[in-house]
Amino acid sequence: MALEWLDIAIFAAFFTLVVGVSLFKSRCEKSSEDYFLAGRGLTWPLIGFSIVAANLSTEQFVGMAGQSAGDVGLAVSAWQLTGAVGIVIIAFTFLPRFLKAGIYTMPEYLEYRYNAAARGIMALFTTIIYVTVTITAVLYSGGLTLSTIFGLDLRTAIWIVGAIAAIYTTWGGLKAVAWADLFQGAGLMIGGLATMYVGFRACGGVFTFFEDNADRLHMILPAKHATLPWTGVLAGMWIPIVYYCGLNQFIVQRTLAARNLRQGQLGIIFAAALWLLVPFAIVLPGIMAQQLYGETLTRTDEAYPTLIRSLIPAGVRGFMFAAISGAVISSLASMLNSASTICTMDLYRRHLRPQASQRGLVLIGRALTLLFVIIGCLLAPALADPHYKGVFNFIQEFQGYISPGIVAAFVVGFALPRAPRWAGAVALLTSAPVYGGLHLFLGGGAYSAYEIHFLIRMLLTFVTVALIMLAMTLSAPLSQPRRIPVRADFDATSSSLALILGGIVIVAVVAFFIVFW
Repeated sequence: MALEWLDIAIFAAFFTLVVGVSLFKSRCEKSSEDYFLAGRGLTWPLIGFSIVAANLSTEQFVGMAGQSAGDVGLAVSAWQLTGAVGIVIIAFTFLPRFLKAGIYTMPEYLEYRYNAAARGIMALFTTIIYVTVTITAVLYSGGLTLSTIFGLDLRTAIWIVGAIAAIYTTWGGLKAVAWADLFQGAGLMIGGLATMYVGFRACGGVFTFFEDNADRLHMILPAKHATLPWTGVLAGMWIPIVYYCGLNQFIVQRTLAARNLRQGQLGIIFAAALWLLVPFAIVLPGIMAQQLYGETLTRTDEAYPTLIRSLIPAGVRGFMFAAISGAVISSLASMLNSASTICTMDLYRRHLRPQASQRGLVLIGRALTLLFVIIGCLLAPALADPHYKGVFNFIQEFQGYISPGIVAAFVVGFALPRAPRWAGAVALLTSAPVYGGLHLFLGGGAYSAYEIHFLIRMLLTFVTVALIMLAMTLSAPLSQPRRIPVRADFDATSSSLALILGGIVIVAVVAFFIVFW
């Protein structure tokens, strides 16, 4: 079905509104704190919607829906549902530590806990992974979506996505991103649920759909399942979840900008509650696309765009395309802002120009944003190669090189206050070669005698790194724990309401797993 003029008009109007409001709201950003952390004044609705919009990119609308249309089905929801539990726990464990310290970035905390080497190593590794993996993957999946929708050349579509995100991110920093996310996060949820409703009707109703797809509606898959075995979910998924929800700059940066701890915790719980809608707004429509159009899909990553293009009526279709495109642009903007924050504050200011002015830091942040989007646009078309097994798998697999070491550096650092100063740097440096060796010999490639799932490889990497840190602590412990800075004027009162609501979210996730066992 061809796009009508009404679809294109609504698509254009949506982005004009989003970009216009975000530029207006962020017009007074002068200092580095204004630009990178929105003046530390975000409230819970902005934090919650911004986390959702940053998270729900075409990594989900293309990658996750694509896996649900493939051999994974409903079980791919485990990523978001366990993430909802993880982010609730992090709101009451990691977040108070980070907000009290008044940090800009995750690497900055490692300097306070360990030493400057740990901060520099994490900053460098994180920047490399953001630019070469996450930003590149989001640009590719966003370009693929626009290409499928409008029939554009893939490279052209990638550069369009990159240009839109770069405009308001470069101008206004995190506040611009957060205000854009407010519109795009709401649009994602509304559009996704509307797509599910229309899909149910096309499949003959709710009960007919569940009967016809009973074999795809299970949260637990066999241990030998190639894509998402239950062993990987139970044993290893918590590592990327802790990294993604609690230590990944482009998610955590919104909470670091919270006005106080209560606002940060309520924002996180709000985001976790919205994540509970992902199985309905994204995963089920992917299964519907396979049922309705499976014979016409050349690759499963086309499932969601095809469903919208074929089923959604004119006007609403334009809004949905705008919401999905907004998802990728929102996530891309968040990643660009976070990558430039880390590179500016942890590498440029810390090691190159310690006396840089506030204006100079903002200018460097803007220049790095443009540089990163250009690099990502140049690399993104390569992901069309089937060798990468889809964009969702690509992101999760290659983040495994750094995430176990980062999780170990923080978690072991919290658990063992006397872990020595060099333990953090050692954890970060050993993670990649350990995971790389496991990937080479147990990843299913030419040198693999046996293949184990990447989530199990991440668990083995974490355990290895943690044991090394434990050995260092036993052999050369600190004489006394290092002192972490504390902001004297910060309201660190925890939210009892957030604790109650977080408990409800966890119960809802457990109930979902039981119902769709």
